[in-house]
Amino acid sequence: MTTTENTMGPWDASGLHSVGRLPMRALRRTPDIELDGTWDFQLLPSPTAPLDLNWKKVQVPSLWTMQEDLANGDVPHYTNVPMPFDEVPPQVPAHNPTGVYRRVIQLSPVAGRRTILHVGAASGLLRVVVNDRPVGTSSDSHLAAEFDITDAVVPGTNRIDLRVAKWSAGSFLEDQDHWWQSGLTRPVYLYTVADIALADVSAVADYDPQTGRGDLQVNVSTSGLGHLYDTGGWSVRIDVLDRSIRLPVSARLGTRTLPLPSLDRSVRPEPLLPEDFMDMISITAAGAPVPPEFRAIPATMTKLPDPAAPAGCTAFSLSDLDVTPWSAETPHLEDLVVQLVSPDGKVADEARIRVGFRRVRVEGRDLLVNGERVLIQGMARHDVDPKTGRVMSRERHLAELSLLKRFNVNAIRTSHYPNDPQVLDLCDEIGFYVIDEADVEGHAFASTIADDPTYLNPIIERIARMVLRDRNHPSVISWSLGNETGDGSAHDAAAAWIRRFDPTRPLHYEGSISTDWHAGHASTDILCPMYPAMASLTGYSADPRADRPLITCEYAFSMGNGTGGLSDYWELFESLPGLQGGFIWQFTDHSLDRDGDGKLRYGGDFGDETHNGPMLVNGVVFPDLTPKPALFEARGLFSPVRTVSDAEEARAGTLRIRNRQSFADLSAYTLELRVETPAGPAAAVAVPTPEVAAGAEGTIEIPAALRKLLAAEPATLALTLTVRTREDALWAPAGTEVAAEQVTFPQAPVRLPAAPARRAALPLDAEGNLSHPLLRRSPQLSLWRALTCHDKSFSLDNRFVRSGFFKLTPADVEVKETGDGAVVTTRYEAAFGDEVVHRRTITALADGDWVLAEQVTLPEGTRDGLRVGMEFELVDGFQDAGWVGLGPWENYPDRRASALLGSWESPIDDLAVPYLLPQENGTRGGVTALNLTGPAGTVRTAHPTALHMNVGRYEVSEIEAAEHWWELAPSHKTVVHLDIAHRGLGTAVLGPDTHPRHRLAGSEYAWEWRLTLENTAD
Repeated sequence: MTTTENTMGPWDASGLHSVGRLPMRALRRTPDIELDGTWDFQLLPSPTAPLDLNWKKVQVPSLWTMQEDLANGDVPHYTNVPMPFDEVPPQVPAHNPTGVYRRVIQLSPVAGRRTILHVGAASGLLRVVVNDRPVGTSSDSHLAAEFDITDAVVPGTNRIDLRVAKWSAGSFLEDQDHWWQSGLTRPVYLYTVADIALADVSAVADYDPQTGRGDLQVNVSTSGLGHLYDTGGWSVRIDVLDRSIRLPVSARLGTRTLPLPSLDRSVRPEPLLPEDFMDMISITAAGAPVPPEFRAIPATMTKLPDPAAPAGCTAFSLSDLDVTPWSAETPHLEDLVVQLVSPDGKVADEARIRVGFRRVRVEGRDLLVNGERVLIQGMARHDVDPKTGRVMSRERHLAELSLLKRFNVNAIRTSHYPNDPQVLDLCDEIGFYVIDEADVEGHAFASTIADDPTYLNPIIERIARMVLRDRNHPSVISWSLGNETGDGSAHDAAAAWIRRFDPTRPLHYEGSISTDWHAGHASTDILCPMYPAMASLTGYSADPRADRPLITCEYAFSMGNGTGGLSDYWELFESLPGLQGGFIWQFTDHSLDRDGDGKLRYGGDFGDETHNGPMLVNGVVFPDLTPKPALFEARGLFSPVRTVSDAEEARAGTLRIRNRQSFADLSAYTLELRVETPAGPAAAVAVPTPEVAAGAEGTIEIPAALRKLLAAEPATLALTLTVRTREDALWAPAGTEVAAEQVTFPQAPVRLPAAPARRAALPLDAEGNLSHPLLRRSPQLSLWRALTCHDKSFSLDNRFVRSGFFKLTPADVEVKETGDGAVVTTRYEAAFGDEVVHRRTITALADGDWVLAEQVTLPEGTRDGLRVGMEFELVDGFQDAGWVGLGPWENYPDRRASALLGSWESPIDDLAVPYLLPQENGTRGGVTALNLTGPAGTVRTAHPTALHMNVGRYEVSEIEAAEHWWELAPSHKTVVHLDIAHRGLGTAVLGPDTHPRHRLAGSEYAWEWRLTLENTAD
């Protein structure tokens, strides 16, 4: 074996500079030979370790860290900020797992054509070796690397080695709050191009909102022609908008050596240039024009006049075009076909791209798309699949984007790296505004790395390659210079380059404004803070110094049961100048099912040390793309339609609605009205969709049948407007529900019976507990919930633990019988000695029901808590729940703007929300009645004052003891909580805590409720 067969050979471990990699381009080529599939594989402990004969099989694309039989202990490793090793830039650890992918293929090279290897993405430092010949390296893990391997391949058998080292100096720019994993993550293929071919195509499709007309500028570059003085009749044909344009390819802009005047005057010299062309010659010396008075001096170098375009290129523009504009609401695309035509008229090469006519501007404090101020209903998303890690199929991408579109998300931030090009293709077609983010995050060394000369060129190059690749996508409305890499000269330099190269899009970068919202103008046109407080947003809106639109790059942190206060943010975004929305953090949980056992895991679960645990379990959907309740909250707030009528107007027969969109009318939707009553939906009627322009209001005449029902039914809860898609689309079939809006009606007070018609038995034990065959535990005071991630953040868990409410021990119980029942007073001792008093007045009704009047006194000075309510447990066998209140999904005081008032039913097992890190879940608010059924019997409760209801299979202590949802053993328990007060959720892990109005500030609570227990055996 040769040296290169046994070892990696010479290895530039820095990963700061590519070698042999072709320039990035927007033009994408169709594969001639797809190389995805089975490859041979070895995992070495370092890039220079010798190969052996023990090859295994691996699928490409894939990550070796997701395959235990390949990984040799190199497991998925999660950190948020710290690097997973101790070295400082640009040093890397000696132990550096390196995967060697080998594929043997048969090739038949064709003369006059170049063979190009395309590696869609390699997570780590990539080195390409073909037939033992080093070809090149690349370290930008989220952009394609292409290599011309023409001189390395031979007819017949060829061996391709792709060698990926996990760590390099480039790793310090990829510290992106994600799993550290390595491998080949996107497709690998070969394509061939002729020596003379299209090199790149770029298009700028502008739309003038004032005139409603479009302009198109197309630039085409070629390879193989740029060195010629005469391109010999090569041309480019461009077809777009039913027009066909053919333009010549420009000749080389070069110099020509002219001979000195001949001394032989016996022969008449031939003219070198046309006589009338002489005045156009610009004679230059040392690169500068020669003054006119010296032009008579004989010259040996003459520069010909500048052509219209650089050598080997052509450019054209069309103006005043009749076009349909592109927006996220109306994503209209046009086909652009570019052909390179040889002198004999044959098509030598062809490219097809899709363009969208639109204009993006920042004017003052507004981000404008096509002249309109758009609200960014955005979501930050990472590449993650629970079974394949960062490796994403087109089907997964389409499923994600379709789900986001169905939930009214209109913008995506590609946190924190450029996405697969197919994502942007889908965003163009489905309709999303994209903040395209560069593969630059130096979080662990953010204070220094952007000013480190070692990293200056790599940072600029990563940003520039993204722009070069993605500049044709209409969905990309802004370039992001990266994430959490401080503020340095590298950002200013990259920004300056973009402003010259692509002045059509504004810049976005949080690092330059993180400490001063009025700074960073050199590198960001958008004020894009992370997790701002509400007061900060209000203050910025009113600040006379504010001169940019504010769009949060991250907010509403959605770890576990969170995203509380989203409606508070949107109240500000929709009402205050200068505020335009933002990007929820984030779309999907990053937990992994590497072993295929269905048990999702987070940081530390694979034995990875120096980790951030479940911090990455922070999405609004589960890894299988099941929406969490938080996404339903966003759907409602992002709805294209808002009801603006009050109850009185609705009862009178008119429903006013507002079109929240910026461009489209409501013709893409069908509408349905439904009346909600305590007994369930009473009627549902399709209604015509009114003609309502974007941003305007319109009216719906409520059908007579519904008006009659509203007038006759005093207990009507709400009138529900359901919005569905009218036609099939790539992202949803016709009839897909995208929103539900309500007008709610005030309810007449309900009074519970004060005294029985006759004296009934009162089954109480000596401790004052109610006794019944259906009760395993009598209703008892409950002040504690299984702490959420946000309850535990910073010092909040200490605050709650200090209350001692997690443990209540009865210290004294007094039972007094009355003529109607009994009064039970229980004095509890909390965990640290504070006293809590619970006084219950029980009235036994003639029908066997009980009315329970509760009074709770907390220690004086109690300023915050988690819940105040009752908890009881039923015997096994209860299966179904029905309730009148808010639903159908889980909701809390600060995350219920989109919950619907109605009568709901659900299997008890489906009420829980299985957050991977077990915590408080499954609560529904606004509940006035509860009905639980099963073979054992029926339990009903009624509450004149709406309560928070939670029905589940586990006690609080069981939930808190588990570290993963799958650790909770299957249970047939039925544990019921009915709370008069329940704390909101907030976003305190990263962002504001629960708003004060959603905290428990009082020390006195009183309410009453009715309990009905019907034993089937009775």
